[in-house]
Amino acid sequence: MTSVITVPPSLDDHTFEQVVEQLASVPRDAKLLIDARHTRWASPYGLTALLTLGQTREERASFAAPEAEDTASYWARTGFFKFAEELFDLRGVVPKARGGESSVLLEITQVAKSEDVHDVVGRIQQKAQQILSKELNIDAKATVGFAMTLSEICQNIIEHAGRGGFVAVQTYTYRKRLASRRVVVIAVCDAGFGFRQTLESAPGFVRSDRWDDAAALEAAVIRGVSRFRDPGRGQGLAGVRRYIGRWDGKVSVRSGTAKIAIVPSWDDDVPLTEKLAPFPGSQVQVTIPERVSGGPR
Repeated sequence: MTSVITVPPSLDDHTFEQVVEQLASVPRDAKLLIDARHTRWASPYGLTALLTLGQTREERASFAAPEAEDTASYWARTGFFKFAEELFDLRGVVPKARGGESSVLLEITQVAKSEDVHDVVGRIQQKAQQILSKELNIDAKATVGFAMTLSEICQNIIEHAGRGGFVAVQTYTYRKRLASRRVVVIAVCDAGFGFRQTLESAPGFVRSDRWDDAAALEAAVIRGVSRFRDPGRGQGLAGVRRYIGRWDGKVSVRSGTAKIAIVPSWDDDVPLTEKLAPFPGSQVQVTIPERVSGGPR
C-alpha cells in the first residue's frame, strides 16, 4: 500500500508543516507518493525542504510533478527536478530547464563539503551586489555581510548535518505583509542530525532539566552555543542574527520538533514554536526586505 502525501497549493516554510504532519504517521520504509500535482507556487524553502524529505526515505518515494505548466517550468529553472530525479521516481510531465534571466539568484545547489560553500558564495556575489543596491536599496557594501550570511548558514550543513543539504536564493515581491516590497530569501535545508543531537555530541555535555529541540535552538541561535570548544566557533547563526537584524530582516530555524524565529516588526510569526511534527535535520530561512526611507544604510 502506498501512502499519499499531498503538497499544498502554495508551499512555503509555514505550509510545509502540513507535509510534515502527514508524514508523522508514515514509517520511513513505507511506500510513499508525494503529490504536488495541484501545487501552483513554492518558495526556496518549500523546494529545498521537499528535496530533504526525499533524503529521509529508506525506500525511494514517488513524486508527482505540478500539472500547471508555468509552475513546472519554474521549478525546472530553479534546478529542482535535477536533484529530484536522484531522490524520487518522478511522475507526470517534467520540463527541461531553460536558460535566461529569472528571479532566481542562486539555483538550488547541493552543499556537502566546504568547497561547495566557497562555490555558492562566489557564484552569487556579483548578482547579490546588483540586487541589494538596485532592488532593495541597500548599500552595495552590505554585499560582504550578505555573503557572510550565506556562507555561515551553508557551513552549518557541513558542521552539523552529517550529510549534504540544499541551498537556494531568490528575490521576489513579498505581498503578504510588506506592501509589495521586494525581498531576498535564502533557504538552506538538510535532513541530518539537527541541533539537539549535535550539541549533545559536545565533550562534557550535561543535559539540563529542560532539554529538548527548542532549548537546543535557543542555545545555538540566541546564545551561540556550539559543540566546538575553539574560540569563535558556534557564532555562525548568532552572527547571522545580528547582521540580519541590522537590515530589519527575519531569520527562522526549524529543527526536530521546534522552530525559532527572530521576528522583525513587519512580520507576525511566533518567536518559538514547540511540539511540531518531527522532521530530521535543520531548515533555515533568511528574509531581507527592501529598504525604505529612514531604514539602515
